[in-house]
Amino acid sequence: MSKTSMISGFYKLSTKERLQFVKEFAGLTDEEAALLQNTGSLPLELANRMIENVVGAIPIPLGVAVNFLINRRDYLIPMAIEEPSVVAAASYAAKMARDGGGFYTSSTPPIMIGQVQAVGIKDPYAARTRILQAKEEILKKANDQDPVLVSVGGGAKDLDAKVIHTSRGPMVITELHVDCRDAMGANAVNTMCEAVAPLIERLTGGRVYLRIISNLAVKRLARAWCLVPKEAVGGEEVVDGIVNASAFAAADPYRAATHNKGILNGIIAVVIATCNDHRAIEAGAHAYAARNGQYTTLSTWEKNENGDLVGSIELPMAVGLIGGAVRTHPIAKICLKILGVKTANEFAEVLAAVGLAQNLGALRALAHEGIQRGHMSLHARNIATAAGATGELIDLVAEKMVEERKIRMDRAKELIEQYRVTGKI
Repeated sequence: MSKTSMISGFYKLSTKERLQFVKEFAGLTDEEAALLQNTGSLPLELANRMIENVVGAIPIPLGVAVNFLINRRDYLIPMAIEEPSVVAAASYAAKMARDGGGFYTSSTPPIMIGQVQAVGIKDPYAARTRILQAKEEILKKANDQDPVLVSVGGGAKDLDAKVIHTSRGPMVITELHVDCRDAMGANAVNTMCEAVAPLIERLTGGRVYLRIISNLAVKRLARAWCLVPKEAVGGEEVVDGIVNASAFAAADPYRAATHNKGILNGIIAVVIATCNDHRAIEAGAHAYAARNGQYTTLSTWEKNENGDLVGSIELPMAVGLIGGAVRTHPIAKICLKILGVKTANEFAEVLAAVGLAQNLGALRALAHEGIQRGHMSLHARNIATAAGATGELIDLVAEKMVEERKIRMDRAKELIEQYRVTGKI
């Protein structure tokens, strides 16, 4: 009888019953099934209430980046990531920036945009005007949905409306501007959009379909900048290399994609550690990089008149300290305690500084010694481990592969076998 993934009421099963089904379907061993249920610091019962159809949990290495001085305050940065060299690069870059006074940051108020899509409107531009004229009525309806948010200074603060032309004809898009305070805000914004939809239909004579938050949070920006003395980064030639790399990325989207990926390596590691929505952050960052019609860089590196390196970054940063898994996952709560931020704005600014540091670490490696040297030594350890090395043998195999510049699974297995036969590498 052939296997099928079609199963009615899978979500009603217990976690053990679900795992048993998966075990039989995928041919998992008893050991593999047991590993899935070994959820460590995240109790299986709690995981089962966080998402659907839970069968286990996956641990991700959690490291701490050091040396960060942001607005003259010291921070430890918790980072959850599987990629080698990221935590080390962030720490090293923060040390270089510290020689110039560390990172300085700023941010805009935590305003998120909610969109209400209306279609089938005969007079879209007149409808837009009617929406704008009814601004106070619409905002009141939105704020009635969340009196608690309003009581702490948040809530719907403004709105806009626009006509867009699509393959399905003109659409009128109403945009609520909601101050979410210390929340990321998706639930609050979506609820407000739902609530004002009937009012938008009455004003436009059209039909509302989508009512949802936008992850292009252009009104919720975080900025960071730093000055790195040329001596700290390795001399003026290295400064020139970094500035040239920045110019390359600004002009070429193929390079910009990797440049920005390096920035997000650091940011997303912290976002995951705190159980914020990393998918929203990534989507917003990349969309922001393309907001002027061509995908470009989120950061810029320049050389000042003294020959020192100056870096700056600006990007949307919709993160929260309340709501969702942030205050549910036990490790996320600990990571926020390690980070020590008190507001969502402070958190956003720290993330911008981390992204700039990560970018500096990567660019310095590219401009000075090549990205492979540090990255590959750590990558070699992963290869050695995957090949079957344990304990001190991992380091011995990794060091030999780096020395030979042959960081491959087949070479790792050969070296492991050589050690078993001769006792040396």
